[in-house]
Amino acid sequence: MPEGDSVFQTAGRLHSALCGHELVIADLRWPSLTTADLVGDTTVEVVAFGKHILHRLGSGRTLHSHLKMEGRWRVGPREGRTEWGDPAVRAVLATDTYAAVGTRLGMLDLVATRDERTLVGHLGPDLLGRSWDAVRAVANLAADPEAVIGAALLDQRNLAGLGTVYVAETLFLQRLSPWMPVGEIAPERLAGTVARAHTLLVANRDTYARTITGSRVEGERGYVHGRSGLGCRRCGTTIEVAPLDEAGRVIFFCRTCQEGPFPPLRPQRPLGSSPKGPETRRAYRTRG
Repeated sequence: MPEGDSVFQTAGRLHSALCGHELVIADLRWPSLTTADLVGDTTVEVVAFGKHILHRLGSGRTLHSHLKMEGRWRVGPREGRTEWGDPAVRAVLATDTYAAVGTRLGMLDLVATRDERTLVGHLGPDLLGRSWDAVRAVANLAADPEAVIGAALLDQRNLAGLGTVYVAETLFLQRLSPWMPVGEIAPERLAGTVARAHTLLVANRDTYARTITGSRVEGERGYVHGRSGLGCRRCGTTIEVAPLDEAGRVIFFCRTCQEGPFPPLRPQRPLGSSPKGPETRRAYRTRG
């Protein structure tokens, strides 16, 4: 599922292409919206809220979309577009000049703009929003002291916009195990964790080459995410990946650099490596 910075950028592309222009094509291929007519309506603005996209129209309506795991909005010049016949397409919005094509969208809704809260009102503060509220985000996390911090940060009801990439990297930088109960984290450390996540997202909201380390070189942009079986950049310990919760989400971590409880140690090999050969044997040499 895309992280908040990717959704923010998607909303920005939609806004730049469509804002202030009349829709001449509005094909919504969604069971509940097949009869909805947006042709002739004008885009007022397109904004992100966490991982949700709100496309506000001059008629007082909002087209809401969520990318889920595989969704995507492609934006470009209208002339020459060929993918509209793809069965994965769920929405086509076009002006005289530009077209936006939504494929494999996880959610698509049309509501009165005044009723947007029925779709996003349950979410916590938006990390990249205009009214980001760090105090409220920390309070939301602290309200469930038994929750493990990794799952709590991923819970969009606490704060909106974090995915597994930013949670793993934030917790590594804060030296916290993803399985540390929230109630065992000192208040100032919990606030620092929220501040760190916010800083990382803001630093990457305007770039497609996301980096946590500061390097733009491929393979050097992160500390732990996607690096299972490789050595920690800080201490050399093998980076691991393990299921975080019953939902099946996984998280990457370094059990030396991060403090708290961890799942049992198990062999880790680099992602994408073959299960046979000397490379795998080296990767399976984990610390005792």
